[in-house]
Amino acid sequence: MENDNSDSNFNKANPDTLRTEELLKDREAIKRALDYYLDPPASYTEKKRRPSTMFMVVPNADTESLLAHACESLASASVLASDFANHLTGPQRQTALAIQQVIMLAELAVNRVLDNVDPA
Repeated sequence: MENDNSDSNFNKANPDTLRTEELLKDREAIKRALDYYLDPPASYTEKKRRPSTMFMVVPNADTESLLAHACESLASASVLASDFANHLTGPQRQTALAIQQVIMLAELAVNRVLDNVDPA
């Protein structure tokens, strides 16, 4: 019976020990998670952004040239949307015409900026 008594004493003391070990493991896991999200390893930190050079606008292009090109591109897009709308009917035609109108309004805005940059 002494063995039963010693086992019961061990079981009474053991839950506190197990609970302490669980808390320490939880604390370590929490610390790792916080370190990961608040101070990520160097391999996960954001790298310096390098823009693609495939379709790059020349950095020293002047504002007037950029605006003129944007205006021409918008004018072409407006014509394309208008031509496309002519081949549609119903709600699809209305949608295409709405897109064409938004493009046209952007073209007008760019033209106004171009006028402000180089008043004729």
